[in-house]
Amino acid sequence: MEYTILIHQAEEGGYWSEVPALPGCYSQGETIDETLSNTKEAVEAHLMALKEEEVAAPIEENLFIGKVRVEAV
Repeated sequence: MEYTILIHQAEEGGYWSEVPALPGCYSQGETIDETLSNTKEAVEAHLMALKEEEVAAPIEENLFIGKVRVEAV
């Protein structure tokens, strides 16, 4: 099973991540590689918790990520 993750630079340094298909599933790390590894663990823990609650694991819908440019106001 694969999930899309979004990685953000943290203001205090390092990175944090979120998993859009799994609301409430976040992680962090000092490097992108560490953040990826920690996010994998967070996803696994999140899915285990869902299984214990007998809730089906969400299947990620098509997710499109893009950017728009706007002029500064």
